[in-house]
Amino acid sequence: MPIDFRNTNTVWASVLAETLQWLGLTTAVICPGSRSAPLTIAFAQNKKIETIPILDERSASFFALGIAKKSSLPTALICTSGTAAANFYPAIIEARESRIPLLIFTADRPPELRDCHAGQAIDQVKIYGNYPNWQAELAIPSASRGMLDYLRQTIVYAWERSIFPTPGPVHLNIPFRDPLVPVPDIAVEALETEFNPEDFFAGLEPIFGGESSTPPSPPFLRGGEESTMQQWQKCSKGIIIAGVAQPQFAEKYCSAIAQISKSLNWPVLAEGLSPVRNYAQLNPHLISTYDLILRNRELADKLTPEIAIQIGDLPTSKELRNWLDKTQPKRYIIDPSHHNFDPLHGKTIHLRTSPENLATNLATTLTLVPPLIKGGLGGDRAPATTAISPQIPPLNKDESTPVPPLNKGGLGGVQTSPSNEYLQLWRHTEIQVRETIDQKISAINNIIEPKVSWLLSQILPPGTPIFIANSMPVRDVEFFWKPNNLEIKPFFNRGANGIDGTLSTALGVAHRNQSSIMLTGDLALLHDTNGFLIKNKFVGHLTIILINNNGGGIFEMLPVAKFDPPFEEFFATPQQINFAQLCATYRVEHEVIEDWEQFKEKLNLLPNSGIRVLELQTDRRADAKWRQDNLGKFAKNL
Repeated sequence: MPIDFRNTNTVWASVLAETLQWLGLTTAVICPGSRSAPLTIAFAQNKKIETIPILDERSASFFALGIAKKSSLPTALICTSGTAAANFYPAIIEARESRIPLLIFTADRPPELRDCHAGQAIDQVKIYGNYPNWQAELAIPSASRGMLDYLRQTIVYAWERSIFPTPGPVHLNIPFRDPLVPVPDIAVEALETEFNPEDFFAGLEPIFGGESSTPPSPPFLRGGEESTMQQWQKCSKGIIIAGVAQPQFAEKYCSAIAQISKSLNWPVLAEGLSPVRNYAQLNPHLISTYDLILRNRELADKLTPEIAIQIGDLPTSKELRNWLDKTQPKRYIIDPSHHNFDPLHGKTIHLRTSPENLATNLATTLTLVPPLIKGGLGGDRAPATTAISPQIPPLNKDESTPVPPLNKGGLGGVQTSPSNEYLQLWRHTEIQVRETIDQKISAINNIIEPKVSWLLSQILPPGTPIFIANSMPVRDVEFFWKPNNLEIKPFFNRGANGIDGTLSTALGVAHRNQSSIMLTGDLALLHDTNGFLIKNKFVGHLTIILINNNGGGIFEMLPVAKFDPPFEEFFATPQQINFAQLCATYRVEHEVIEDWEQFKEKLNLLPNSGIRVLELQTDRRADAKWRQDNLGKFAKNL
């Protein structure tokens, strides 16, 4: 795009857009408004950046967030002055907490029109508090070469800070004086003959996160009389916790965790919001039922670990968190960012590295030092290179539990021989609890919430992106999502755990992506129905699986449910919405699911375009009672 020399504002805005295009920006989401007109025109004229207009600022910001989640690249977000900027706040908080790169450009009145009731002018400087990685107010636009150099390099720095050292939001407040539209200014037009774009943008090239941003392993992993890794290898009662994660390269991420697990012969307790459960073939020691296992207090005591490697955020499970808090294992947290990932304040050491980097260092260290160590609940511990076996070693001499065969969508993992009884107990219990869950849920014929996530984990087309709403859906996924080899890609807003922008974020994930799924309750969808306004600009397909229990199902699981009034009116907050009529308003396809065969048929092959809602009408109280009656029983008699 040539620089627009019609006036000072057009030069300024077009240099900003062009610089971002050179850096690798592919998408800009723009909300309507007058003060931001120079930016809107500049981005709309840049043919290499997809520019998407969205009416509602909150929806727009979460849509941008979803696009950035999918791509791991910064997405630009633009609005006019005034309260428009305030509506970006929830998405900026989520971007900060979930480490997603966003570039926020808020147009503003110039200094002389602030604090004087000029209209649509509020204090926008540092409006987002401490949530941006970096924030600044740009100078008043100027067409001089020195000021354009300043603008270019400030945009380069903003891009870098949205990615390094930890991805997150960056905010630039941009004041504009009139004229806001591209009326010609002869003095500025004359500057075009002196401007050499090749020289001006020379040396700019795309800047991406990823491998280059992964720090080397901390020194204490490598040095000393006995390295941390050698201590890990000596420990036969260790666990790996694969927490909530939405990595850009899921298979590489899961392979690294599998390599760490196999090197140490430790089980992997994998959250349902981690891709690890969807790459089961990679990991022979995958544990998906840990929340249910730990409800058996006797088993939980036997499974007390000495060391835990926590990868990223902790899983959602309160049972797991309480168990870790009670048992206080020495915990190592693996994540390259600067965030604190320990809400339990335990005996933790943050290792600022990636699982991929850790797996490489661990493999190198253990290759050089292959000890044979006394360990487990009894017996000697073999080296990490134990030969592959077709069976899980029996708990008793007469007992043998074969590993289920591994097919696409099936259970099981790489068939190996665990080398200690601690790992053996985890794996044997996982198989028994998983079998109990499967038998119990497969026999349910009526529409019930827990069966939705259990079934989705087995029937979605391979590689399907799925956005999982907060509150009850994320918990049912953790309880019931079955390990598979479908390479399903989970997405979610678990940074701040709010229900803001659920639909808009899901649409952002699905935009120009493989046909996608959103799993949500009724309140989360109703909180963001303005997201349906994105429909006309949305490219791709999103199927919304709507669990309509007419209220907040998660509150039925909490002690406050026993106090009614005020429970039903102030906590459950039923809305009595006819979703068929709501969908008709936005011209969105809607269908009520009557049985599980219909459900499977609708998801066997997803459409290529459009938005549709598949509504499952459930009984909020009955489903809560089912969970309360059954969650503690799956591992009861083991």
